[in-house]
Amino acid sequence: MMKQRFAAWARHAAPAATARAALNTIATLAAFTATAALGLAASAALPGGSHDAFAATAPAVQPAAAKPVIAVLGDSLSAEYGLPRDTGWVALLRQRLTSERIDYSVANASISGDTTSGGLARLPLVMQRMKPSIVIVELGANDALRGVPLTMTESNLRAIVAEIRKGHAQPVLVGMYVPPNYGPDYTRRFHGLYGQLSTELNVPLVPFLLAGLADKPNLFQSDQMHPNQQAQPLLLDNVWPTLKPLLGGGAQR
Repeated sequence: MMKQRFAAWARHAAPAATARAALNTIATLAAFTATAALGLAASAALPGGSHDAFAATAPAVQPAAAKPVIAVLGDSLSAEYGLPRDTGWVALLRQRLTSERIDYSVANASISGDTTSGGLARLPLVMQRMKPSIVIVELGANDALRGVPLTMTESNLRAIVAEIRKGHAQPVLVGMYVPPNYGPDYTRRFHGLYGQLSTELNVPLVPFLLAGLADKPNLFQSDQMHPNQQAQPLLLDNVWPTLKPLLGGGAQR
C-alpha cells in the first residue's frame, strides 16, 4: 500500500521521465523521517554516535578571530548521527575549505531530532557564541513527523532567516521532502515551502541534501534511514554549489 502511494505521488508530482527518480527519493525520505525524531534519544547510545557540537552544556565555540564562520543549524543529517567523529558532511566541509585555501571556520550547531521550533529557540545563542557570517539551515523533516502545522514550520523558518539577518549573517536554506502518506496537498506544499521562502526572502537554496542517494542502499547505515560515512561526500557535493558563491569574503591563503 505504501509503495502504491509513493507511485501515485511520483506520477502526480514529477514528469514522466523523472517519475521513477522522484519515487525513489521520496521513499528514501519516508524511511528517514519515520525515525528522525528518535535520533536525539538514540544518539547517546550509539558508539561514536551523534556528535552534536552545540548543546546546552557545550562550551562556547571560539573560532579564530581572523576567520569568518559558517554555522550549520541542522538535525541528525548534519549532526553525524551514527558516524565516526569528524566524518560527516560538515566536517568534510572544513576539509574542503582548507584544501581550496578558503579561510573560513565551520561550527556545527546541529542536534539529532531537532525541529524548526528547536532551532529557532537556540538560534540567538548560536549567533551570540559563534558569530557566524553564514548559517546553513537544515531543518524541517522532524516538523512533519511530529505533525507540526505547515504554517508553523513556515513561520519558524521565516523567523530563523530574520534572526540570522539580524546578526548580520547570510542564511542558506536546505530543502526537504516528506512522504506522500502525509497527504498530496501537504506533500506538495511542504516541499514547495523552501522554494517559496528562497524566492520571497532572497535566500540561497540547496534543493535537497539527499539528492542522488535514492536506489543506493549501500550509502545508508544499517537502519537504511541515515546516510553512512561513504555518502557524506555526496551530501557535501549537494551543498557546495549553493555555498561556494557566498564565500567571496573569506581570505584566500
